[in-house]
Amino acid sequence: MADNISRNDSLPMAAIGDYEMVLPFQAVGVKAVVLDAARRERFEQILEDLARERYAVVFIQEDLFVDFTKKVEEINDAYETSVLPLPGIMGSTGAGLASIRNSVEKAVGMDIFAER
Repeated sequence: MADNISRNDSLPMAAIGDYEMVLPFQAVGVKAVVLDAARRERFEQILEDLARERYAVVFIQEDLFVDFTKKVEEINDAYETSVLPLPGIMGSTGAGLASIRNSVEKAVGMDIFAER
């Protein structure tokens, strides 16, 4: 039993977004991928590469999630990677919460967050 606890079987995590958003992730061992305006056009390929490299979780800036929803859904369906949106430094647009709500509704068959 002690062997299982001490073994490190964890898969890597990454964060994609503006420098200010991903920098804190780097401090805790998460791969930070800074996506400035010039690299934004490569987002889909970067996300696909991380999924192929078996990253368990990829946090992405919420505006990227909104702009590339189709690609995010494709990655979430085709790979074991979970792509999760996070608000950028300007705050949340609500897209992340909407995504979580939609995923939970698909999993349990109803909107458990609905107000009654």
